[in-house]
Amino acid sequence: MYAIIATGGKQYKVAEGDIIKVEKLGVEAGESYTFDQVLAVSDDKLVVGNPTVVGATVSASVIENGKAKKVIVYKYKRKTGYHKKNGHRQQYTAVKIEKINA
Repeated sequence: MYAIIATGGKQYKVAEGDIIKVEKLGVEAGESYTFDQVLAVSDDKLVVGNPTVVGATVSASVIENGKAKKVIVYKYKRKTGYHKKNGHRQQYTAVKIEKINA
């Protein structure tokens, strides 16, 4: 059984027991979180929502909050002496999918 959920502007295909990293949710480690934007659920047959499946939720527990690896942003224009170096570390929340309620 799997489900497709939407969070943080992205879509994830999840099954029970999966560990995924999503955009920061603002929930502390050890707490539970419920995803209510379930776009599709598949048990033996696929149920696709319009835009979401009515009454379907995905329960997850928060493992940790952290920062991803640094991404270097380097801007450069030739012949003018212009260059700028910048770094960015995106915050994430790692969650473990506990149950798919459909």
